[in-house]
Amino acid sequence: QVQLVESGGGLVQPGGSLRLSCAASGSFFSIFSMAWYRQAPGKQRELVAIVTSEGSTNYADSVKGRFVISRDNAKNMVTLQMNSLKPDDTAVYYCNTSVRTFVGGRIFNYWGQGTQVTVSS
Repeated sequence: QVQLVESGGGLVQPGGSLRLSCAASGSFFSIFSMAWYRQAPGKQRELVAIVTSEGSTNYADSVKGRFVISRDNAKNMVTLQMNSLKPDDTAVYYCNTSVRTFVGGRIFNYWGQGTQVTVSS
C-alpha cells in the first residue's frame, strides 16, 4: 500500500505564493511521473503540472510562468511552488502518481487526500 501525504495549502492574498509538498510512502519498486491536479467547486479535476522521473516537466497553460514543479527522487517527494497566485487558482489540489510493485511488477495509481488552496483578499 502506498500513501501520498500532502501539505502546504492555505489562504493567501492575490499575488502571493504557496508551496505544496507531497511525499509518497510505502513499499514499491519504482515510482513514475508525479503530478499535481486541482479541482475547483463545480469544475472538473484538471492537470496543473507533471514531472517525470527524469525531471521533464509540463504545465497547464493557465499556470505556465507562475508555478514550478520539482521532485526529489531520493525522498519520493514532489513540490509545487506557486507564485503570483490568482483567485482563479482557488481549488483543492491533489497529488497523483503511479508506482510499480516489487511482486509481479504491477502498476497502481494513487491520489493524495487533497489540500485546499484559497486565493482571496
